[in-house]
Amino acid sequence: MRVAAALVLLACAGRAQFKSTASLVVAPTTVTDSKGRSVDGLTTDDLTLYDNNVRQAIQMDWMMYPISLVVAVETASNSGAVIDKLGGSGILFTQLLAAYAGETAVISFSGKVRVHQDFTDSPDEVIHALRMLRKEGGDARILDAMNHALVMLEGRPVARRRIILMIAERRDRASVAKLPAVMERVQRLNATVYWLTYSPFLEPYTVRPKTAEDLKPEAERIKIKQCAMCPPPDNTPVPPDLGPGGLIYGLGELVRLQKPDLSSLFTHTTGGRTLSFLKKNALEQAIQLVGEEVHSQYILSFEPKGGEPGKFHAIRVAVKDRPELQVKTREGYWALQ
Repeated sequence: MRVAAALVLLACAGRAQFKSTASLVVAPTTVTDSKGRSVDGLTTDDLTLYDNNVRQAIQMDWMMYPISLVVAVETASNSGAVIDKLGGSGILFTQLLAAYAGETAVISFSGKVRVHQDFTDSPDEVIHALRMLRKEGGDARILDAMNHALVMLEGRPVARRRIILMIAERRDRASVAKLPAVMERVQRLNATVYWLTYSPFLEPYTVRPKTAEDLKPEAERIKIKQCAMCPPPDNTPVPPDLGPGGLIYGLGELVRLQKPDLSSLFTHTTGGRTLSFLKKNALEQAIQLVGEEVHSQYILSFEPKGGEPGKFHAIRVAVKDRPELQVKTREGYWALQ
């Protein structure tokens, strides 16, 4: 099975990056049946690719495109429960998503964007960065975080896939960056955006009760009593963290529902995917599903015919004589020559 083989190898190309200055345009493509299962065994004779509605001669590659992954975590005042769930999930990002020869960076955002871990291939460093996350403010500057992640990815080698995994709400709070500029930037860089989202109202009710020991920095926590004279863990219960509330906050949230759903906009445009979670097992399952998709795609390529510099070319892929199959690829590429 292609999915299983890809996960074992941890090296099959996923959503590869491409620029029209290169000799080939690469279009990683996901094909699923009506139940969402990956469809195996297709060849170039089964697939048709269109560039601005013009059919292209394509080839299928099994090249290795190592991944540069930025994990961007919202750390606003209503995200405490999500931060708790991420503590033990770092290994999933490095092994299932970035995988072989991949690298992972971790940033957080609330009222400002912070880099907790620059690109690394070390699972331990990623795990540590996630465990050290704390609530940092009341805003959720999603566009600012996306822009910062893109700046980081711009510095990576050209022959790498660039992926941003947002773990955040769907709508922005107080970003300085503007949506059109960030959207153009993510398309020009050919980055793929995946989005794990949640309900800030329900998340606080999905975590176990905390003690005073849980609130200490990780390095200072006492897991078990080490000796007869050593202090025991402080198991004093603390009130649940329900995040911000009140009438004013509720009214503000109603107003914010009128803002664009950034998760849908960015994942649809770049060929990524939005997944929702509530409990920790659902979060880990969502990370696994993203990893499976990234590593089980058909890698199609074609030679572009040029075009006016700065013009966006829309691409689409279809399976011949199989209208029941669902095909997903990125929306297109920018002509740069």
